[in-house]
Amino acid sequence: MRRLTAIALMAALSSGAFAQEALWGKAPVVSPEIHADGTVTFRIEAAKAGKVQLTGDFLPVKQVDTPNGTFTVRPPAEMKRSADGIWEYTTADALAPELYSYSFVVDSMRTLDLANVYVSRDVSTLNNIFIIPGERASLYTVHDVPHGNVAKVWYHSDALGTDRRMTVYTPPGYDSSETRYPVLYLLHGMGGDENAWSELGRTAYILDNLIASGKATPMIVVMPNGNVSQTAAPGETADGFTVPTLQRPKTMEGTFEAAFPEIVSYVDRTYRTIPEKHSRAIAGLSMGGFHSLHISKQYPDVFDYIGLFSAAIDHYTEHSEVYDDFEGKLARQFAAKPALYWIGIGKTDFLYQSNEKFRKHLDSKGYPYTYYENEDGHIWRNWRIYLTEFVPQLFR
Repeated sequence: MRRLTAIALMAALSSGAFAQEALWGKAPVVSPEIHADGTVTFRIEAAKAGKVQLTGDFLPVKQVDTPNGTFTVRPPAEMKRSADGIWEYTTADALAPELYSYSFVVDSMRTLDLANVYVSRDVSTLNNIFIIPGERASLYTVHDVPHGNVAKVWYHSDALGTDRRMTVYTPPGYDSSETRYPVLYLLHGMGGDENAWSELGRTAYILDNLIASGKATPMIVVMPNGNVSQTAAPGETADGFTVPTLQRPKTMEGTFEAAFPEIVSYVDRTYRTIPEKHSRAIAGLSMGGFHSLHISKQYPDVFDYIGLFSAAIDHYTEHSEVYDDFEGKLARQFAAKPALYWIGIGKTDFLYQSNEKFRKHLDSKGYPYTYYENEDGHIWRNWRIYLTEFVPQLFR
């Protein structure tokens, strides 16, 4: 019996050896290493590689002319190999406080930094992330302040004939009070889902910190899934581990916009909201900006605050009655005098010209709006910035 027990124990240890090695393993290098002067060193062990590059949203940009126009790109940085097979790259300049993403390219194969456990998913792309602390970036991290809660909530949609999921942030003190709160509906971009704003956008961190500093009114933030062909984020539905994709059916053809009142009704029934126009805001990035534009003008008596972040202004894929009478609906919306109509976009965003055209149209009609323009293009760094600029102006 003792012999059998010993053999069984050895077999169990043997079968778990690889798992235990993974559990107890230690990264062979330190990467990324953030230096006191704000520069950052990246390292990867790849002794047999012939070429290793670093890609990242902090690398210098350059303009590239193509037959389809001029585009802004960030060429990868070449890493240098040491005698012991460690490849290394240090940024030439200090990085400004911000959340950044990066990955490696080893002999033409893109790979993550296995020395850095912090990873984000944007549609089907995985990147490592790190934060240079200070200034606005402090909003993206946890501080010793009261915290709100984030829940994954399922609701039934009669219009779509299915249960669907949304992410909901409730502010600090919500669970222990009887207070009613205003609501921000925050919409993601093409290929995103109900996890995008909470994970990539750092929404809960931003709201916690702005509320704690007195710069934002305590509010509920509702982050729905804007893909009507999808009940929830990839891998978190009955469909199993499906591959995330940008091109989902029925994303910008009116169905989501037409069904949106169901979400508002569910939130007002389920949470302690202030169910009035002056206590509702809607904002979104890219496709979510497109949705926010059309939902807010379709229902001009529902939302008093509108935010368009790098909005895909005129990119609908099919005709819908939601998009009919654009001029008339916009006129009725501004006749109702929204408290805030906010537009933000980066100078190198590929949607810059369509946003500029839209602003010129608003100007020609005398419709008031607030405009925020900054550097960079169609990236999460800008959308986090826009959220930190937009939220303090709500419900004042």
